[in-house]
Amino acid sequence: MIRIAMLGAGRIGQVHAANIARHPHAVLAAVADPLVENARQLTDAWGGHAFADPLEAINHPQVDAVVIGTPTHTHVELMLAAVRAGKAVLCEKPVDLDLEKAFAARDALGDDARRVMLGFNRRFDPGFSEIHRRIAEGEIGDFHQLLITSRDPDLAPYGYLQTSGGIFRDMVIHDLDLARWFLGEEPVEVFASGSRLFAPQLAALGDYDTVMVQLRTASGKQCQINCSRRAVYGYDQRLEVLGSAGMLLNDNLRETSVRHYNAQQTEARGPLLDFFMARYTEAYRLEIDAFISALRANQPMPVTVNDGCQALRLADAAQRSADTRSVVTLD
Repeated sequence: MIRIAMLGAGRIGQVHAANIARHPHAVLAAVADPLVENARQLTDAWGGHAFADPLEAINHPQVDAVVIGTPTHTHVELMLAAVRAGKAVLCEKPVDLDLEKAFAARDALGDDARRVMLGFNRRFDPGFSEIHRRIAEGEIGDFHQLLITSRDPDLAPYGYLQTSGGIFRDMVIHDLDLARWFLGEEPVEVFASGSRLFAPQLAALGDYDTVMVQLRTASGKQCQINCSRRAVYGYDQRLEVLGSAGMLLNDNLRETSVRHYNAQQTEARGPLLDFFMARYTEAYRLEIDAFISALRANQPMPVTVNDGCQALRLADAAQRSADTRSVVTLD
């Protein structure tokens, strides 16, 4: 059994803790949170020791690995501390909001980087991973274009937005990671457009509420990402891939597939799943499973710290492009 400590008892920590505790080859050994009562609530539900100090959990002799779900500015410190203590790590994205600090952390890990996984959970979404597999099998021929739609149901609280790093580093970074994964090569050009269509207060943060990003690789593959902080109809998550021999499409998920027809409406459907916790429930479970499977088999992690650094590099480039209204060229 892999004995895992959960660092952070917020909403993502609650999801990971439950998935760890339910896993047949893992046990929740500890939960750490500065609000120790929150940690105790999780250990009361799923077992393990509760700590206020994450370093105590990291260094506990009955902990083999840690999952980091703490605020972004703590990620690098806790990641490096865990590796120094001989523990494997699954760290939520991003590595850090500062690109130089993220790359420095990657380099400091050295060979131990193979025991650190970045939490880009969307790679484990069953629909997205199936499309990735079918592309690799040649089902749509030569890859031409990738279109990603990602829209939140509403603007996050202003206090959160103040420390989020902006829409590109906080929200679009998930889509930039998917883009790298599907394209199979690094983008060399980034062009982004940002607008404040309903949240003018974001100007004080240098942030946007509505953005579009275009990526191009050296071989000419294209990707377009459109994101909004507000979609009044729900949480909109779609992906489309065009190739020389066809197209693959992953649509939104709903609570039911039933459609209603009557004299007033045609093909009426239930609402979209309300937010990422519901939409990506299975992806989070499969992400933890992939982490534990890699540890048990002594295999490299499926999503690396370098993946996190490269996605952050694209997010930084998109921010610069939107701010300057120009194409950013990458080496």
